[in-house]
Amino acid sequence: MDSEIISRARKLHEAVRVAMGQLDIARLSAEHAELEKQSQQPDFWQDSTSAQQTMKRLSDLGTRIEPWEKLAASIHDLIELSLLDDAQMVDELSSQLEAAERQYEQLKSALKFTGPYDHHNAIVSIYAGAGGTDAQDWAQMLQRMYLRWAETAPLKTSIIDESAGDEAGIKSTTMRFEGENAYGKLKSEHGVHRLVRQSPFNSAASRETSFAKVDVLPEIDKPEDVEIDDKDLKIDVYRSGGHGGQSVNTTDSAVRVTHLPTGVTVAIQNERSQLQNKETAMTILRSRLAQLQLEQHAEQVSELKGPDSANEFGSQIRNYVLHPYKQVKDLRSGYETSSPEDVLGGDIDPFIEAYLEHNLGN
Repeated sequence: MDSEIISRARKLHEAVRVAMGQLDIARLSAEHAELEKQSQQPDFWQDSTSAQQTMKRLSDLGTRIEPWEKLAASIHDLIELSLLDDAQMVDELSSQLEAAERQYEQLKSALKFTGPYDHHNAIVSIYAGAGGTDAQDWAQMLQRMYLRWAETAPLKTSIIDESAGDEAGIKSTTMRFEGENAYGKLKSEHGVHRLVRQSPFNSAASRETSFAKVDVLPEIDKPEDVEIDDKDLKIDVYRSGGHGGQSVNTTDSAVRVTHLPTGVTVAIQNERSQLQNKETAMTILRSRLAQLQLEQHAEQVSELKGPDSANEFGSQIRNYVLHPYKQVKDLRSGYETSSPEDVLGGDIDPFIEAYLEHNLGN
C-alpha cells in the first residue's frame, strides 16, 4: 500500500483525536447518553417544559458529537484497509482520505468555539458614550450593524429594551441574538467602539469623535446555571417612562434588580407585565454574573467582585474612521478594511473570524 496514504491517514487521525479532546467530546457523549436514558423514562413527558429543554439539549449535543465520531471511525477504518496492502484499493482509499481531510477542515472551525458559553444565545447591550447626539446616533448605527449582520448569520433577534436619544439615535439598547454559536461569535464585539466622522448634527460639519460601549453576555436562562441567593437581591418596581404605548405610564411595571454583593444592576421596562420584566431582568443579571465569572476566573458567584466601571470608556477595541479617510481597524487582531460602509451595513464576519483566529493563536 502507498506509504504516503498511510502516513497522511495517521496524521489526520491524530489531528482529529486532539481536536476531539479540545472539544471535550468524551464528556459531551457521556452527557448525551445520560440525557437519552432520562428521555426513555415512563414519566419523562410529565413535565413538558423540562422535557422539551432536555430534547433540545440532546439535539444540540448530537449535532456537535456525531460528525466528529463518524469522522474518527471512518479514518480508523481507512487506516485498517490501508494496511491490507491491496494495490487495487489505492485510488479508492486516496479518494476517501481526501474527503476525510476536507471534512476535518470544515469541522475544525468548531475549535474556535470551545468556551464554556460559546454555544449559548447572546445578550448584547449598546451604551452611548459622552458626546451627546453624535454618540447616541453612533449607538444606533451599531445597533443597525448587528441586526443586519444577524440576518445573514443567520440568527434570530429581538430588542429587549431601548432608551431613545434626546434628538436622534439611542442612549442604550439591549438585544437578544438566538442561534448557533451566537455568543461565541458576538463575544468578539465586547468593548468600546470609536467613530471619527464629520458630524451631521452641526452646521459646521466639524470632525467629531464618538464612543459607544458594546456589552456582550452569554444568555443564562436556567436559574441552576448561575445560582443567586435571594437575600443578595434588591428588587424595585417603578413606573415605566419613555415611548411605550398609551398605558406605559399607568402601572408600576418597570423592574430594577440589584445584586448587592457586586452592585450589578439591571433595569427592564419594555414589557407591560411586571412579571415578564422581572424574568427578563433576572436572565440578564445571571448572564452578567456569568460574564464576570469568566473575566475574574471565579468558581462561585460569591467570589465575585463588582465590575470595573472605571475602564468602561477607557480604551477602544475598534476604530471606525469615515473622515478624513475611510478605515475600520480592530486593535486586537490588527484586521482592517477601507470599506466602513460595508462594515456598518453588517459585514462584520471578517472581524469576527480574525478575532477568533487571533485568540486561537494565543
